[in-house]
Amino acid sequence: MIVKEVIDTSDKAYFVIPQDADDLFSLRRIIESSDHVVADSTRVIKQVGEYTRPDKGERIKVRVMIRVENVSFDQSMDRLRITGIITGSSNEMVSKGTHHSLTVRVGDSITITKDRKWNNLEVNILRMSGDASSFILIAIDTQEAAIAKVSGTHLEIIPNIYSGRSGKRYPHATKRDAKIEAFFEDISRTIVDLITQEKDRLRALIFGPGETKRRFYNFLTNTKEIVEKDVFTVVDGVDVAGEDGIYVFLRSSAMKDVMGSSKLASVSSILDKIMYLVHKSEIKFAIGIHEVRNAASTKAISHLLISDSIFKTAVESDVINLLNSVESQGAKTYAVDSSTDIGMRVSSLGGVIALLRYTLY
Repeated sequence: MIVKEVIDTSDKAYFVIPQDADDLFSLRRIIESSDHVVADSTRVIKQVGEYTRPDKGERIKVRVMIRVENVSFDQSMDRLRITGIITGSSNEMVSKGTHHSLTVRVGDSITITKDRKWNNLEVNILRMSGDASSFILIAIDTQEAAIAKVSGTHLEIIPNIYSGRSGKRYPHATKRDAKIEAFFEDISRTIVDLITQEKDRLRALIFGPGETKRRFYNFLTNTKEIVEKDVFTVVDGVDVAGEDGIYVFLRSSAMKDVMGSSKLASVSSILDKIMYLVHKSEIKFAIGIHEVRNAASTKAISHLLISDSIFKTAVESDVINLLNSVESQGAKTYAVDSSTDIGMRVSSLGGVIALLRYTLY
């Protein structure tokens, strides 16, 4: 999340741009009733004449400020719905005092203002989201390549790119090399687009069977459009290409080695430790909303993992209050979604699981 403090507000306002689903989850935890939120939106303006029938109206773009009455996820964790009363707008045709709903998605910019100074927990949630690292993953061999972007704990995979190369169909080395060069160019264009979209520095990891990954690395470092050559790293130990290679990498020990500072690697390590405790029958963990609540009441939680599936069985506001309570006790919390194997594992364990400081039973 891009976070900037608004000057001359006595620590009461922040300008933010969520960059992944984790950031939207952080905003859900921060924004509360009576806050003021400024964002771009649309509004239908109806033209009404003295002797004419009202028309359907024209939808216009407008920047509005609303006093928040309610905030919730809009059926999924990739959209946040904020409802309230308009207290200001950039268009005089939009009346103050009327109700309005804002839908905040990844990439939307908003300004959040509180009537008080932000507390330490709220500021820490913002800063943790702002420190989330991003990675580009490239799983490649001579036949296909898959490219994925990991932001926080969210995974986005771009459809496979195929080389069209076949040793039997193109027996001459020059023809095969031409196919590979065109294949590399297609992949590099996609990578350049991803790097250009990122405002902050990211890392790109290249892996797959054989020596194709190193050949592609050399191709990238000689590409004029790519200025920062040192963002690319060749990773050994993952001998699968394409979309399957992405998932194999995310379950491998190599992922923890090269992405050790990332949220995804941290969550994977915590989950592995909990599974080890389960295997050893050491009850230093809590699984499910009821066990986690009991552990939270004794301040026993050190790390908490939660997936989007929890909202199917628990009240959203109760979950948010639980997370804020646990984090105020010094625990670290991580929100994951089902786009990765880790998210699905957490979902299969009731949607919420905690690592404890000590045994409760």
